[in-house]
This record gives sequence, structure tokens and C-alpha cells, in this order.
Amino acid sequence: MKLLFTANRFPYPPYRGDKLKIFHLARRLSVKHELHLVTFLQDESDLQYLPELRKIFSEIHLVRLTKAQSYINSLFAVLHKEPFQVRYFHSAAMKEKIAELLSANRYDAVHVQHLRMAQYLADYKNIPRILDLPDAYSLYWKRRIESTNGLLKAFTRLEQKRVFDYEQILGDYNLALVCSREDKAYLERERHIKNVELLPNGVDLDTFVSEQHHYNIDKTILFTGNMDYAPNVDAVIYFVSEIFPLIKKQVPDAVFVIAGQRPVKKVLDLAAPDVQVTGFVKDLSAMYASASIVVAPLRFGAGTQNKVLEAMAMGVPVVSRNIGFNGLNINS
Repeated sequence: MKLLFTANRFPYPPYRGDKLKIFHLARRLSVKHELHLVTFLQDESDLQYLPELRKIFSEIHLVRLTKAQSYINSLFAVLHKEPFQVRYFHSAAMKEKIAELLSANRYDAVHVQHLRMAQYLADYKNIPRILDLPDAYSLYWKRRIESTNGLLKAFTRLEQKRVFDYEQILGDYNLALVCSREDKAYLERERHIKNVELLPNGVDLDTFVSEQHHYNIDKTILFTGNMDYAPNVDAVIYFVSEIFPLIKKQVPDAVFVIAGQRPVKKVLDLAAPDVQVTGFVKDLSAMYASASIVVAPLRFGAGTQNKVLEAMAMGVPVVSRNIGFNGLNINS
């Protein structure tokens, strides 16, 4: 088959989050199918990774969208009904490029990544379109309300309402995919959307190899993830302030390691002799192998947590709040 992939972010390097999912999905599909990619380019440094993507995609089309353009889009979002996240990725150039590609090619189907990109293919009823969601986005925003206050809480309520209303666009697609049963059930129950199916997240078992875990290797507690992602930022701040002091009373030489790219100032400020903030780590498998346990103290979020899947794949014990485990179909 000939497939068109549309992505809101340049899908390489595949270290975390939505880049991880689309890269590995496309890599597997490219073995038997011809894949084309159209994606935004917001960071010129990503151009260095084009050779890696050309191993997977026969054609790659980049639409430049500067951060300044996205910020202007977000500012003027107050004049629209769409979520701020959707307006952030609004682009006439992307709309024109997709129309051009659909006119010039006979695609068997189009894979649309994220609710943010749903705006571009919703009206093309003459071609099979799959909307691939990282989670039930309105559920994510609903849970985020409980962890905010003041003006941020007011904004979060507004965005949750906008996302909830906007999710009706799923009905314009032939199929919508989510990665957890929890998200599927929520969309069916709360939005009455019936074209939702399950596509669970997986783990690269060539990288995250299961070996016998040594429980006495050291006293390292590990958290991994993109450290500019709000649920992760909240989780590590909560852990350091509320949980880690209790652990230190029992294990004085315990060390908490926060491993992940783009740590924001709130995360960097947590650094201490017994709290390490590593920044970007190329080989997370080595971090997991050196940890006593992995924690996922997430207080809001949705979807499937890759950090939990990766640790479990390597046989490392995971301690988590229910949000970290929800959607993983783990039997207690």
C-alpha cells in the first residue's frame, strides 16, 4: 500500500513521546509499504536527521512553522473555538501541501498523528483516514485541572472545554486509535464516539532488553521522561517534596535521578547532592539497568506511560500512582 503520514512534530530522534510512537510504527510499516511523510519543521537543526527518516519514508515534505508563528496563532486563538493546542499548529501552508499531495498521489490511506493535526484531513471523505491519538486529550486536561490553581486553573478549564467539544471531529474520520482501554472507554462514554479502536504502545525490545534485575545494585530511584511535559514536571516536584523525604528517613543514602531532555527551571531547581537532574540521556536502557527502582508518581495525564513499559520490559520494579499504570492492562 501507499500511505501518507502526517505529523505535528518532526519524528526524529525517537527518544520520547509522540516521536517515539510514530517513528517505530512507520519503521515497521515501511518494510512492506511505501510511506510518504509531511510534517512541520520548527527547528532547523532537525534537518540533520533527514538521512535517518529517508530510510523509512520514500518522500519527505517539510512545512516550516516558526515558534513565533505558533505563538501568534495561540494569541489569536481567543477569537476562535478550537483548542489553543490546535490553533498552535494552524498553517495555511500545511493545508495547501496536503491538498497538493493528495492531488498528485493515489494514497491507499492517510495516517494522521494527534488531535492537533485532525484539522487538515477531516473533510477528505474520499480517502480512508486514521486519526492516531496519544491519549483521550480531554481526559488529560480534565485531570490537569485538579493539579492547578489561580489563573492557570481558569485557563486549564477553558482548554479542557474546548478540547472536549473539539473531539467530536473524531467522528469525521474512518477510524480513531488510542493506546489504552481507559482512553477508549472514556471517549465512548463521555463523547459517544464509536469509531475508536485500540493500538497499544509497544517497547523496542532490541534496546530495552530484559535481564535479571539486581535489587542490591545501589540505592538509585529513577524517573524518566520529557522534562518540559507538565505531568512529568508536576510528578518530580511532588515526589521530591512529599515522598522522597520519607524515603530518606529510612534510606539516608538514597539518590533520586531525573533523566530526561529539556528540563525546565522548576526541575533544574530540584538539583541537590541527592537529587540528580541529568538532562538528555541517549541510552536510557543504561539508566534503567543502574536503578534500584523506577517511580512514576504522576498525578494527572492519560494514555500509556512509556517509562513504565520500558522499565517493566527490563525487569526493573516500578512504583507508580494509578495514572502511571492505567491503560496498561496490568493484572494485579
